[in-house]
Amino acid sequence: MPRILVVDDEPGMRRSLAISLKREGYEVEEAPGGTEALLRLEREIYDLVMTDLKMGPVGGLEVLAAVKKGAPQTEVIVMTAYGSIEAAVDAMRLGAFDFVTKPFQAQEILTRVRNALEKTRLTTEVRLLRGDPKSRVGFEQLLGQSPAMQAVMEKAARVAVTESTILITGESGTGKELVARAIHARSLRASKPFVSVNCAAFPEQLLESELFGHIKGAFTGAVASRKGLLEEAHGGTFFFDEVGDTPPGIQAKLLRVLEDRVIRRLGDNRPIRVDVRILTATNRDLPAAIREKAFREDLYYRLNVVALHLPPLRARREDIPLLAHHFLAVASRRMGKAVKSLSEDALVFLRAHDYPGNIRELENAVEQAVAFTTSSLIRPEDLPEALRGGPRTTGDEGAAVPGTLEEMERDLILRRIRDLNGNLSLAARALGIGRTTLWRKMKAYRIEPAGR
Repeated sequence: MPRILVVDDEPGMRRSLAISLKREGYEVEEAPGGTEALLRLEREIYDLVMTDLKMGPVGGLEVLAAVKKGAPQTEVIVMTAYGSIEAAVDAMRLGAFDFVTKPFQAQEILTRVRNALEKTRLTTEVRLLRGDPKSRVGFEQLLGQSPAMQAVMEKAARVAVTESTILITGESGTGKELVARAIHARSLRASKPFVSVNCAAFPEQLLESELFGHIKGAFTGAVASRKGLLEEAHGGTFFFDEVGDTPPGIQAKLLRVLEDRVIRRLGDNRPIRVDVRILTATNRDLPAAIREKAFREDLYYRLNVVALHLPPLRARREDIPLLAHHFLAVASRRMGKAVKSLSEDALVFLRAHDYPGNIRELENAVEQAVAFTTSSLIRPEDLPEALRGGPRTTGDEGAAVPGTLEEMERDLILRRIRDLNGNLSLAARALGIGRTTLWRKMKAYRIEPAGR
């Protein structure tokens, strides 16, 4: 369902347009002005933005410029009651799809909306066909905009259109399966099945039957022949999750699949050819497992043709606000609640936590907060106690985080400035705030810039 952001400081016009769009089946969000629109655009991606031209203090042209800088594939329709050739030229020069003069008929604006969304769809398809690495599946913003994650996704986009076997490593909860699905969606096999199995979830015989299938009577309880998952994935992509936990007997069979692309069902010697691309993931140290004779070295080299390593969430804290707002929106819709955002104080706690469970833990924390809050804004008291209660150790020195919010925020700012050698621009980005906000907080907490 296409997502549309309507930006207008006139409530009646904004609401009327939003209602018309919702009746057409679009998912619509409203911003009462350019300032709110810029905040939403920092954390969300839309298929279409419709903005009024004259708004204070942030006007429609500034919203348009922000859209084209952050998400150039998103089309923008500029609306105004003060139509002029000069304004239309300025809007088109900045990349607007259309320029509409108010008042307009409902059918007229809906036709323009359909045309804009059709252009977005066609542009995306062309980029996919050309293998443009900037065109990725829609959840790249969920995974993160930090330099570390952008580097991973750039590499993933480049290898997605190849047939290379890929090994994705990282701690539990870092999003390894999401990356695998993104690679499949960007590949030439995107229209074919994506099939996955968790190698740690099955005992050896059951895992073997799941992967390779069996014939009737192959073992007790096999009352009928059944295809294995590798056959089901024919033509598409097969994802082995937690491949480091694969039993030794299955490792040998997996090696043969990689070498010959041939399987045999349990109880049957007839070879069955399968055309699948293999993606794997693990949170184990496979070289260490090889030294301990727990994983085959020849299989490791077959799997590790291309390596992608996902950093833990604590190593990319600047992604936390973006991820948290996304999880809030998802949980709020699913629960039917009108929770709109997170307070700055709540974000301070979220940024400070070390997340041993990574993205999965953050998602769980935000979902709990949405479930328990009685407000439209998540505050620190709505967060799980593990994220806000009691002193805990963080950082290289293992110092306890002070108890009050102010002490905790001051400590967090000091540590970020120190970790980034006094570079305030990088520190502000890592904290998820603007440089001006950082200066204001430094002044409030009497933090002197390095060198003074």
